[in-house]
Amino acid sequence: MVYSVKEMYLTLQGEGAQTGRAAVFLRFSGCNLWSGLERDRASAVCTFCDTDFVGTNGPGGGKFKTPEALVETVAALWPEGENERWVVCTGGEPMLQLNDALIKAFHKANFKIAVETNGTLAVPRTIDWICVSPKADTELIQTSGDELKLVFPQPGNHPDQFGDLAFTHFFLQPCDPSFGTTTHIKEKARANAQACIDYCLQNPRWRLSTQTHKVLGID
Repeated sequence: MVYSVKEMYLTLQGEGAQTGRAAVFLRFSGCNLWSGLERDRASAVCTFCDTDFVGTNGPGGGKFKTPEALVETVAALWPEGENERWVVCTGGEPMLQLNDALIKAFHKANFKIAVETNGTLAVPRTIDWICVSPKADTELIQTSGDELKLVFPQPGNHPDQFGDLAFTHFFLQPCDPSFGTTTHIKEKARANAQACIDYCLQNPRWRLSTQTHKVLGID
């Protein structure tokens, strides 16, 4: 298959259990919860999506004809001599393209693979770190992994629905409001953060995930 990549770059993981870890972020193009209409976000199931996954025109983006070609490009971003290699496969929905051939190619190049998925497609356990972020009005297929990260508040999804699933870590991440005046956005962001804080205080199994990369201005 040809792999379509929106962008890739070396950065620090900004959220969840791996916060602060250096990794190459590999953002695949496309999402199965989106109709594909050019940048029509209203057509998405998760209308709060804050990520541009359309096309292949981002930094390091493009089309790669073989797993080896893609892995070689990712590896070139990693600091020379550093052997603790991590790649975070995200999107869009990475499991549309992250197939067995690419997984094997990354492992052959001594990369550990993390995936950030909406959970509507099965994830092979050969992936080293599985993070699932459920979206409302979808069927959750991947019900186990290392980390469940729920954007909250999210109409149609509540933490109570997921607490018994087989994940090691459970995170609530405040929904990042994208629409309205600046004042409205700030007020909504504060309200969403407080809702997460209140729930975590009453349900200690859940931890707060903040998007530190946005606070620090890191891509």
